[in-house]
This record gives sequence, C-alpha cells and structure tokens, in this order.
Amino acid sequence: MFRKKQRTPPTLTEKSDLFDDLPDDLVVFILCKLSSSASCPSDIINILITCKRLNRLGLHPLVLSKAGPKAIAIKAKNWSESAHSFLKLCVSSGNIEASYSLGMIRFYCLQNRGSGASLMAKAALKQHAPALYSLSVIQFNGSGGSKGNKNLRAGVALCARAAYLGHVDALREFGHCLQDGYGVRQNIAEGRRFLVQANTRELESVLRFQNNNNSPCLTGSGGGGGGLLSDFGCNVPEIDVHPVNLFLKEWFGSNSDGSGSGLGQGLRLCSHTGCGRPETRPHEYRRCSVCGSVNYCSRGCQALDWKLRHKMECVPMVQWLEEDNGANNGVGEGDLN
Repeated sequence: MFRKKQRTPPTLTEKSDLFDDLPDDLVVFILCKLSSSASCPSDIINILITCKRLNRLGLHPLVLSKAGPKAIAIKAKNWSESAHSFLKLCVSSGNIEASYSLGMIRFYCLQNRGSGASLMAKAALKQHAPALYSLSVIQFNGSGGSKGNKNLRAGVALCARAAYLGHVDALREFGHCLQDGYGVRQNIAEGRRFLVQANTRELESVLRFQNNNNSPCLTGSGGGGGGLLSDFGCNVPEIDVHPVNLFLKEWFGSNSDGSGSGLGQGLRLCSHTGCGRPETRPHEYRRCSVCGSVNYCSRGCQALDWKLRHKMECVPMVQWLEEDNGANNGVGEGDLN
C-alpha cells in the first residue's frame, strides 16, 4: 500500500495580496481623500506610477474631480502637453479648480481668450469665488480686447458676487468701487463697510496663523509680514497666493522695472506681488498717479500693494525727474538739499 501524501494548506504556500482583494469602490474612496488633501502634483503622480491598478483607478473621474488646488498646481517650468492634457482630464471630470486654473492659463499665457474665459465662466457658474473675481477684473479692464470693451457694470456685478462668497480681494475691490462710485452709484459708508469686512477676514487669518504657530499676533514695532492690518501692529503672515497666480508670475517672469520677460513689447505685469496678471494691450492697467512707476490691474491690488510695499517706495514723479535732471547736469545729491 502506498501512503497518501499529505497536502499543505494553500495559505502556507501561496502568498496572498490583500490589496488585490479590496473592492474598487473602496480604493476609489481612499484615492479621493488623497487627491483632495495632496500638497503637490507629485503626490498624485506617485500614486499613478505605483501599479497598473492604481494608475487606472487614480484617473477615475471621481478621483480627479476631488483634486484640490495644490494637487493640480503645475509649475510653469514643468508645463507640457502632458500637463495640459491632465488639466483637461480634470476639467472633463467636473473639477472646478481645474476649470479656473486652466482658464487663467489659456486666457493669459496661451492667449486663447475665448476658451480661457469660457472655462472661468464654467467655474463661476458653480460659485467659484476666484473665478468670479478674475472675470470681474477682465471686465473692468476690457482684457483681451480694446479699451471700448470695458464693462464696468458687469465687473461690479461679478465682483459683488465674489465678495458675497467671502473673497477678500473682491471685498476690497467692491469696497473701493462703492467709495469711488466706479461702475456703481457712490456709497461711501457701504464701501467702508466692505473694506472693514476685508480687514476682518485678514484678522481671521492672523488669528489662525497665531494658533497654528504659537506666535504672538502683535508686535511692538508695528511692522508685519503683510496685509492691511500691519498698520495696527499685527504680525500678519505672508499672503496665501493662489497656485495659478504663482504660475502666471513664473510663466512671464518679472524684471526689476515691472515688465515681464515673456510679455509682448510695451506690456507689463500687475505690480502687486501676489497677482501675476499681465496686460493684454499696452497701457491697459492704471499707473500710480504719484510716481507713475507701478501699475495695477485693480483697485484692490493697488490698495494692498500700497500697504505691503509701495508706501515705502513711492516718490513723486516731479521729484525723481528733478533728481534725474540734476544728475545729468552734474549736480550732486547734497546740492539738491
């Protein structure tokens, strides 16, 4: 008689992969959480290159629709057709942030005005505050067209909607419009109320920054990192610039005279460091009426940059013209006094 060979349990000889046993719905749910909290595009890329299954599920429309601003924050130096295709895929999946970001890139960088404005409008229809504000800036300046294409009433309406949603730049812009009667009936008291709301939002960011970093809010010198509240002695943190504004700044570059290296002849960037919007035609943006050396796409950018930087640099045009003429005539600095 032959003795039967004892069989070993399959669990001891075969190594099971628990990941393969997870249902697709659960993996997609986890990937949605990861894409919404990703701090940079490489977080998404690392998931896609892990394995074929994660590559397939990582490109699921639900996962792409949940990707946050930082997850799709592509740098200008890394821009390529693949990056463009990825953003278009996110837009097709219903990602509002991707619609806004790609719209800004197409409108200002790729100079595809119609498609860019259409994508921003798509995001604005879903109550995306930055898209509403950007469209208002375009309407105020007639960007992409001639000076006659300005539509102040449309700009005010879009800006008011963005302000209602709590957008700080829109609150500040709408407040100045009401104070100056620009595109709307003048109402100084109501304009000041909106400016106070903008300051309140900044105070909220200061307190949040203080709680997260255990740093004091008030300083003895009255100086700070930025923001209108620096006048009240608050140590305001650096402004949280939207990733697409950083993309614009990097795409065009910025020279010391405010002109961008990637801009057409006679065109300049908005002088506010957190903006990055370029002119689409010469002399589109307003210049400082005192020095004439800086220009801004909006009243909001002008007011904020005045508090952040330009207040210390602004010199009356007559003064620097006299200094320039004095230098040409061989007059020293001491002689001007």
